[in-house]
Amino acid sequence: MEEKNRAGIAYMQKGNYEEAIKCFHDVIEENPNDPVGYINFGTVLAAAGEEEKALNFFKKAIELDSNAAAAYYGMGSVFYKRQQFAQAKDMFEQAIQKGLNDGDVFFMLGMSLMHLEAPRLALPYLQRAAELNESDVEAVFQLGLCLAQLEFVDEAMRYFQKTIQLNERHADAYYNLGVIYAYKDDVKTALKMFTTALQIQPDHLLAGYGKKMMEKALQR
Repeated sequence: MEEKNRAGIAYMQKGNYEEAIKCFHDVIEENPNDPVGYINFGTVLAAAGEEEKALNFFKKAIELDSNAAAAYYGMGSVFYKRQQFAQAKDMFEQAIQKGLNDGDVFFMLGMSLMHLEAPRLALPYLQRAAELNESDVEAVFQLGLCLAQLEFVDEAMRYFQKTIQLNERHADAYYNLGVIYAYKDDVKTALKMFTTALQIQPDHLLAGYGKKMMEKALQR
């Protein structure tokens, strides 16, 4: 069974969902009372866009083991993809309560709360995600955005700078640094940041607007 599970996961990672489904189907047939097979089957169905079926497999895993943290995470991911952020939040919270302790679940819970316009509640989860995945560009950047929304400007700045250290072509990080420098009345540095964002992403409308504003300010 272990071999079949491993093979299924390998197929799934390569995007070969058909073969992965066959492997996990065999695992479930051999061990119908083991939630792992259902979780893996649900995960591959979700990846293949069969969301409703995926939810049924995750539910089955939870029926077999109410502490199957990965099943709650799987359901949360489906709800998040569907932009059902309140349901997603509940599932990610359950996953954490049931013992899931990796950066992804904290990140997804934080992002669900950001979409629910609750940055203050999102903050500790995004901080935890960035702690656990220090080189995860998106976790670091989203923590910066959350801090900026809460007006912790200097802390936000630090995370946008760290984003650029991890990915020097992150246009949105340069844009947000531009906003912060403009807020601090450092017009020249703000202009430099907006310009860099546009060099990376020429159609970045907000950076284009910021650049024009800074150029006007310098002409005064």
